[in-house]
Amino acid sequence: MLRGFTTVTFFADDMTAARDWYTKVFESEPYFVREAAGEPAYLEWRAGDYQHEFGLLNSRFAPHPPAGRPAGAVIYWAVDDVEAAYRRLLDLGARPHAEPTERGPGFITASVTDPFGNILGVMFNQHYLDVLATS
Repeated sequence: MLRGFTTVTFFADDMTAARDWYTKVFESEPYFVREAAGEPAYLEWRAGDYQHEFGLLNSRFAPHPPAGRPAGAVIYWAVDDVEAAYRRLLDLGARPHAEPTERGPGFITASVTDPFGNILGVMFNQHYLDVLATS
């Protein structure tokens, strides 16, 4: 049985720039750092209400480096204000991917491409808030 997501992993070629950028996004330093061959190989932050794990893997050490950018699934992070979160990510240097769009009552999404080619989504999701209220 699937119990839920554990770690979301993005890729970056420039780990120093990626660490700096995501430290600003999460407003904290990574809690876990792994080095290989004298350079950062993997960084991990905890974020959000449930302390989800966000990992950043040096593309050089990826078992199957992503072919082309942007690629992969879009992970949507729950936010209270999609427009403000979207603008903040753009101000930090991300590029627009999908502007804020209402997807139905209680659901608004937007996404950006981070400076390293990964798609990062933000979402207001009423269901998320309903589940949070019962925990």
